[in-house]
Amino acid sequence: MTKIAFIGLGNMGLPMAVNLVKAGYRVKAFDLIPASIQSFVAAGGKQASSAKEAAEDAEVVISMLPAGKHVNELYRSEDGLLAQLPKGCLVIDSSTIDATTARQVGATALKAGIDFIDAPVSGGVSGAEAGTLSFIVGGEAACFARAKPILEAMGKNIFHAGGVGSGQIAKTCNNMLLSVLMAGTAEALQMGIENGLDPKILSDIMVKSSGRNWALEVYNPVPGVMPGTPACNNYQGGFMVDLMNKDLNLALGVAQESSSTVPMGEQAAALFEAHAKANNGKCDFSSIFKYYNKE
Repeated sequence: MTKIAFIGLGNMGLPMAVNLVKAGYRVKAFDLIPASIQSFVAAGGKQASSAKEAAEDAEVVISMLPAGKHVNELYRSEDGLLAQLPKGCLVIDSSTIDATTARQVGATALKAGIDFIDAPVSGGVSGAEAGTLSFIVGGEAACFARAKPILEAMGKNIFHAGGVGSGQIAKTCNNMLLSVLMAGTAEALQMGIENGLDPKILSDIMVKSSGRNWALEVYNPVPGVMPGTPACNNYQGGFMVDLMNKDLNLALGVAQESSSTVPMGEQAAALFEAHAKANNGKCDFSSIFKYYNKE
């Protein structure tokens, strides 16, 4: 079975790596947090004391890191992995980062004879745990085909968006739209509440009308309306406001580079930034509803 190195066992990376182990892959992982490594070992994985050690003899390297600077350091620094990995190795970076960094890493990998794809994910921690993530891949068709069976051990929907960097661009577009939809849904529901409507009834009406969207269908932001959502758990769990702000900043960066007009994206970024500053950064992003009902 393929030998895989997994770098980054955070909230998303740990369950992703565990699912690879469950699928029968030989996975050796590294993380800066000892507790994360211990959890991985308890699930049947192997631990490494460094990223370099994890990548020794690996046929595939998967990384899930917080930001572009970490990805760049891991792969392109003077003693980075791209200088160590053998030709023909496959690198899958599932971090959510800027497309420019992804392309730079991809270019360096190409020169070293290493296959590279950027493969950011959508689906949150619950999707990572259930193995139902969506992978949005940027890279050559042959690299995508090579990576797909591995990604299918961690996800349900595997998309090929285009060349290297396209995965990051596509995810950025999706999450910018998601922020606009959630803010708009919260805004409309609160206006209905302030005019005497029951939010559950209003939600049912909109789900069956032209305002229908993902937030209304599966992620209602109003407490008490949809059991099992973060809104019914004091906005704990799910996708943090801080992470949405990260993605919106990436989106605005993309818009600036391409001279795209994104007034809705800019407004959403301003709303979520203000919401985070009101001590909501660690709450689920559907907590933007609190901004409207003035909690």
